[in-house]
Amino acid sequence: MAEEILHTIPPDIIKFLLVAVFSLLIGLEQRRHYIKDEFETRFGTDRTFTLIGILGFILYIISPVTFVPFLIGGAIVGMLLAVYYLEKIKAQKGFGITSIIIALITYCLAPIVYTQPIALVLLIVVIVLVLTEIKETLFEFSKKFDNNEFITLAKFLVLAGVILPLLPDKPISATFNISPYKFWLAMVAVSGISYFSYLLKKFVFPKSGIILTGILGGLYSSTATTIILARKSKDTPGGAVVAAIILATTMMYLRIFLLALFFNAPLALKLLPSFAIFIVVSASFAFYFSRSKQVAPPQDDTQPENTHSNPLEFKTAILFGGLFIFFAFITGYVSRVYGSSGISVLSLVVGVTDIDPFILNIFQTKWNVESVFLVSAVLNAISSNNLLKMIYGTALCDKSIRKPLIVSFSVLIVIGLLLSFVVHL
Repeated sequence: MAEEILHTIPPDIIKFLLVAVFSLLIGLEQRRHYIKDEFETRFGTDRTFTLIGILGFILYIISPVTFVPFLIGGAIVGMLLAVYYLEKIKAQKGFGITSIIIALITYCLAPIVYTQPIALVLLIVVIVLVLTEIKETLFEFSKKFDNNEFITLAKFLVLAGVILPLLPDKPISATFNISPYKFWLAMVAVSGISYFSYLLKKFVFPKSGIILTGILGGLYSSTATTIILARKSKDTPGGAVVAAIILATTMMYLRIFLLALFFNAPLALKLLPSFAIFIVVSASFAFYFSRSKQVAPPQDDTQPENTHSNPLEFKTAILFGGLFIFFAFITGYVSRVYGSSGISVLSLVVGVTDIDPFILNIFQTKWNVESVFLVSAVLNAISSNNLLKMIYGTALCDKSIRKPLIVSFSVLIVIGLLLSFVVHL
């Protein structure tokens, strides 16, 4: 019934009402934003902005092809706003032009409503309303940026948006089955996850506690997070530190699975059951130790150290790239000479290094081995890396949490080896 009534209304009437409503909303927001001003210091709010929107609509529908009336009206409105702005500078010594820009956007609502999808129009109006309201929030947020923050963002955009599309996607050679594009894509993927973790830690959760530090740090490097938290346990021994260390490993499983899903979805689906078990078991350990009364509660639940520095430093990128090329070469050589058994043995050895370059080679390259051996290689590399983290953690942590760490990592290592064995059955 409502739809039938709606179809009887001329389209121009509906578009006029949309322009009027959107203009009124913007004007009401302007009035609310400046409602505490003692004197009338604005050129207008709700009524003025609504009339500006209506004026734009009238001048647009007069000649929607040539735009001449609309352009002339826009020039006149612009001149009036310029006069107001000059007088405002003289009277208030203020230079803000936000309201003037919003007024010009309001004037342009009519052609946008006529030519663009309604979803886009709504998005524009919503962003205008939100940006006006969060002025103080943006000011406080900008204080968190240091001098190198935008340089870091620029680096990432160059890595992902400039260099990556220019690289060829053909293998370098028959013996070295990796292309420059896939090599760089691996760096972008890992850097993207690390950069996301970095931004969350710095801007969203700057005063994160031990547990959240483990979660965010695990997205970047579970090994580095384990070392830092193990050292911190000497100052604040407690179940929360154990839980954070285990949660960092839980996030490692999630990170590796996301990389597998991105680069090799069929292999990711075969890894899914094993990774689901890893995540459930490790998260259960973390939950238990976070509530355990056998270990003294932490004295300080904050994390003063950074679990990682800027993930886009060139030294880090060069190291990752070097390891990626090395593992691409050594894995290809082992595969040709020793076959699938050689890859399984190699996967146990690489756990003492950064496993991401090795695993990304497994995900990206077309190996002449059955997929079960690739699944086994990934599980072996993870188990080997967990052994390394257990050694680091127990060597650096407070003695009160050594037993929980040994038990937790031992169970995860045994599960990994069992799953690696089961996939061959």
